[in-house]
Amino acid sequence: MVAGHARKPGKRGKTRSKFKKHGTKVSVNDIMREYAIGDKVQIVADSSYHSGLPDKGFHGLTGIVEKKRGFGYEIAVMKGNQPLTVVTVSVHMKKLS
Repeated sequence: MVAGHARKPGKRGKTRSKFKKHGTKVSVNDIMREYAIGDKVQIVADSSYHSGLPDKGFHGLTGIVEKKRGFGYEIAVMKGNQPLTVVTVSVHMKKLS
């Protein structure tokens, strides 16, 4: 490391409160949950389930399920004025009515 240059916080840096667990453990039903195309979902990262964990910047964003991709889903979200696509699994999603 060069003197005077700080390191970047990394993939899970500054997420102590954001990724804190609230509620129960991940169940098989959470893993197997199906969503229909067009469902409105919120991205809520579950730090105990590492597979398909979305980036910390997408935590809390709301989007629409565009399509299924293997075990995961593609979610169209808006981050500011920019339309983006997030690929994640059902454990990290919460359906909104």
